[in-house]
Amino acid sequence: MTVPTMTASARRNRDSAGTAVWVALGGWMLVTFVASAVGGFFQPGAWYEGLNKPAFNPPSWLFGPVWFVLYLAMGTAAWMVWRKSGFRGAALALGLYMCQLVLNAAWTPVFFGLKQPGAAFAVIVAMWVAIALTIVAFWKHRRVAAGLLVPYLLWVSFASVLNFSLWQMN
Repeated sequence: MTVPTMTASARRNRDSAGTAVWVALGGWMLVTFVASAVGGFFQPGAWYEGLNKPAFNPPSWLFGPVWFVLYLAMGTAAWMVWRKSGFRGAALALGLYMCQLVLNAAWTPVFFGLKQPGAAFAVIVAMWVAIALTIVAFWKHRRVAAGLLVPYLLWVSFASVLNFSLWQMN
């Protein structure tokens, strides 16, 4: 009895499809981490250090690791939705994802660059709404992807309270 084997052409197609999946994941990570790269141009600096802060203000070292994990989860979630439904099938969900990502990238320049906590609060509230809508939209495509965004929403909820407090205290 002979065991059927894959043809060379079938192996190439399988391998290129597998590679494309990982390249797409890398693409979603790149798009997602670009939002974080914007923050690199606007460091907290002396202005932020001089602000009155609430007692629940976390130590500065905590923000980087938290955001890194959140960005990984966000990029993975977007990739999962794209992989299941594609751009056409998930146009609204992925459009909302990009919208919240733009708002995410905008917050740092507004808060730290322009030194406008009130305007930054408006941005973070809009971002919170966009994240919540993205979770609802992702739920329709991949529930796991929606779940990956829940810690992000919780962190932005906390960041919103912190932003509001900093605005009111200064």
